[in-house]
Amino acid sequence: MSLNILIAEDEEITLKHLKYALESDGYAVTGVNNGIDAFNKLEKEEFDILIADIKMPGMDGITLLGKVKESYPGTDVIIVTGFGSIESAVEAMKKGASDYLTKPFNLDELGLKIKKIQEKKSLQKENIALKVSLGIGRDYPFIAKSKVMKRVIEIINSIMNSGCNVLLTGESGAGKGLVAKLIHYTGPRKEKPFLAVNCAIFTEELLASELFGHERGAFTGAVVAKQGLIEIANSGTLFLDEIAEMSTSLQAKLLKVIEDKEFLRVGGTRSIKVDVRFITATNQNINTLVSDGKFREDLFYRLNVMDIHIPPLRERRGDILPLSIHFLEKHSKKINKKISDFNKEAMDMLMSYNFPGNVRELENIIERAVILEKTSLIQPESLPQSIKLFQVETITSKKIKTIDELNKEYAEKVLEFVEDNKSKAADLLGISRTSLWRILKK
Repeated sequence: MSLNILIAEDEEITLKHLKYALESDGYAVTGVNNGIDAFNKLEKEEFDILIADIKMPGMDGITLLGKVKESYPGTDVIIVTGFGSIESAVEAMKKGASDYLTKPFNLDELGLKIKKIQEKKSLQKENIALKVSLGIGRDYPFIAKSKVMKRVIEIINSIMNSGCNVLLTGESGAGKGLVAKLIHYTGPRKEKPFLAVNCAIFTEELLASELFGHERGAFTGAVVAKQGLIEIANSGTLFLDEIAEMSTSLQAKLLKVIEDKEFLRVGGTRSIKVDVRFITATNQNINTLVSDGKFREDLFYRLNVMDIHIPPLRERRGDILPLSIHFLEKHSKKINKKISDFNKEAMDMLMSYNFPGNVRELENIIERAVILEKTSLIQPESLPQSIKLFQVETITSKKIKTIDELNKEYAEKVLEFVEDNKSKAADLLGISRTSLWRILKK
């Protein structure tokens, strides 16, 4: 992916130097020496990145940044500020700048920042292309940047022309329902009905009625005959979520539907013929349930023609950024807010969080942040305190911390979590106030 870069820099030598270096790296580069000319260029041509000096005649970099974010939110902005003007850089980041550089800057550092933006833009385009290739459009966006989720896509593609039954496994909130929709809408039954039911939310009697329907007078309150989901889904797909919660007697009836392609309504005597594809899902270890006699082995083999495991979000961290961008766009649009991106610290917090609630939790976090946020970027303050408290420390060869440093950092996070209540913090940490004071003083 080649980038079109615009540079706004009033120092002629710096401008020439930058232009030459970036063109040597293969980028298309346009240079101007003031903010007004830069904005005029943006009105006539599309640029991927704007590199703007913070101090320029006519229109300064901060003003230019604001106008660009308002009129051309797809253009990423890198602000260049003088040495010691870190406050200006912070202001620029809050107003939507993707990154900043301080003079005198290193060209290698600039190159890394541009590549980071390039990777983000490539990611966004890949997601759009993926939606188109899977034929799922806007209603079923499927984000898969990580290696493990790309493997899931490969499996979905391999069964695209098959109507086989599929068993989905994985933790709650990992995205099993979305995968079920993808399998249906990319398969041979995509023009036919897709229906879904969660087996865990019904009693045995109600679930039987939901699935098989009932005849008039079958039970108290059954004043009219009712079609069940299996009947309505005829020629299409029925997604049974939390299948392991189904009673063994209902499992036997479901097995008969799969084997004989017919069933009886509750209270009925007439067989109804159906042709339904079943996609089922569970967050339990179904092999153990089969071994323990809690799930019918014959039904398991009928449902498990193809099994797909959806890994938890903590095992596919490469999906956190694109998922976050998708949910940001979705919920910003929903409440008509112009929030273009995440503050770097906020994104770092998301990237290091463990997400016990998986993708569902991530969406809830982003939706909450969008509601609370008052700037054009999601700030750390708009994220739940629990994320800050339980941040996972990433260890690299360049960033090894001593035990004292880790103790102090964790104690500070706990103290922040309890709003500076030292007694409460000491209780949570299981130490005395004096010990807490010593840790914080180190």
